[in-house]
Amino acid sequence: MSKNKQKIPCLLVSDKEGNFFEIPELLMTGTTLDKVVVPSSDELIPIPAGSDLFRLPGRKPVGYDSKTQKYVVLDKYQGVEIEAVGAFMSPAYLQIYRSSYKTEENAPALPLYCYTAAGWNGTSVYTAGMRIDSDKRQDYENFDNDLICKKARRMPSQFPGNRLVEHLVNDCVLRYGCPAARNFIMGRWECPIPTSRTCNSACLGCISLQDKSSGFVASHDRICFTPTVDEIVEFVAPHLQNAPRPVASFGQGCEGEPLLEGELIAEAIIQIRKITKRGIINVNTNASRPDMVEKLCRTGLDSMRVSMSSVREKYYNAYYRPKNYSFSDVVESLGIARKFGIWTSVNYLTFSGFTDTENEIDALEKLIEKVKLNMIQTRNLNIDPEYYIDKADLSGDDHGQKIGMKAWVAHLRDKYPDLQLGYFNPPLSVMKKTADQD
Repeated sequence: MSKNKQKIPCLLVSDKEGNFFEIPELLMTGTTLDKVVVPSSDELIPIPAGSDLFRLPGRKPVGYDSKTQKYVVLDKYQGVEIEAVGAFMSPAYLQIYRSSYKTEENAPALPLYCYTAAGWNGTSVYTAGMRIDSDKRQDYENFDNDLICKKARRMPSQFPGNRLVEHLVNDCVLRYGCPAARNFIMGRWECPIPTSRTCNSACLGCISLQDKSSGFVASHDRICFTPTVDEIVEFVAPHLQNAPRPVASFGQGCEGEPLLEGELIAEAIIQIRKITKRGIINVNTNASRPDMVEKLCRTGLDSMRVSMSSVREKYYNAYYRPKNYSFSDVVESLGIARKFGIWTSVNYLTFSGFTDTENEIDALEKLIEKVKLNMIQTRNLNIDPEYYIDKADLSGDDHGQKIGMKAWVAHLRDKYPDLQLGYFNPPLSVMKKTADQD
């Protein structure tokens, strides 16, 4: 129990119609793996602008009664049926605790989002999280939706017949509101380059393709065509030439694994670099093909971000369910990239109560030191937590002691001062700054 209980917000709940209100008699709680706790005041922040609140159907909220010093499961309050609430935080924020609840029998699976603990402090909603990246490229204040939609509708006429630009406009911007695609429309920062229709992983939380048996609906439709080199170069080269702090990234949420289109990407890089040397060309990947990683490095790739839910093979395999590649291929690819001087990041899908355990931390440290990793980009894993715990068998006893997500961040920053911790693929200026510090 927190020593700062008087500063902890009260429990936030929802009725069946999605109306949110507080339970002043109870404190908010959070969950780490499968344990319910009361957050401390230094683990809470006002809900970031642009975040969402979700009603969690079929899930009874759990609060803490400071008078009886007991956790309380509620199904009604003043005669009103209630359900738990979770916050989906804006980009650049790291979840410290998940929402706490007791799931009813036959409750529907939660959609592929992240559900952070939330409470009410009398004036505003607070969440159990922290800002992990100071870069404001996806901050809510930077997006004028009317202006973006107006520019987006004009964009295809600037690249007539370019299917990839049409996809970025019609699907990524106007349909899904993708922040990266919206920044492309505004001619700034990081530009997405979806390329691959297929994948050699079957991730539990894949947002672009889900088997009907999973119980989930993919939150994005996967790109349904393979772009040509010309379609890629036509809009990527100008973006790198003109955008502030420019990055162009292969490998997006609306596609499969980009290394499966490695030959296409290699040729696109060659042609882009004939036009401009400016900016960073990045690939977001599962790093399953070391041979193709080497080819891209030789071709002119600047940075590589590798997705991992765990740095222990057993748990990595349980989430990614790799097809025709192994965890050792992923580690080999990271080593190859570093051999070529490529900036390497791990896109670490964090999960409170698992990521911050002794054995997982030990495995991460070994990876950092083995491949001389440049950066860890923290991502809150978007998945129904109970489904993930069950399917990845996280409830075992081989994790060691939990230290907490804030302590996890502090530990990495203290032990590896040259290791970047953040959220976004960095521009050249950040990479140079880090190199100057080495």
